[in-house]
Amino acid sequence: MAKKKFLDTIKTKQPAELRQMVKERREILRSLRFDLASGKVKNSKEISKIKKEIAQILTLENKLKKEAVTK
Repeated sequence: MAKKKFLDTIKTKQPAELRQMVKERREILRSLRFDLASGKVKNSKEISKIKKEIAQILTLENKLKKEAVTK
């Protein structure tokens, strides 16, 4: 359910908002990686979740770009 909710959320965003979301997610990912290396992270699944969200946002952004070019 949470996956579907996230996808519905990003589909309503503008391209500038999507880029901002990617920047925020990448910063979170960087922080999690440093915490993992220092042994502070308890839930390493969070890293894969953030990576997956970044990929979904970038996929949607590329799809929107292609649609804009074909119109």
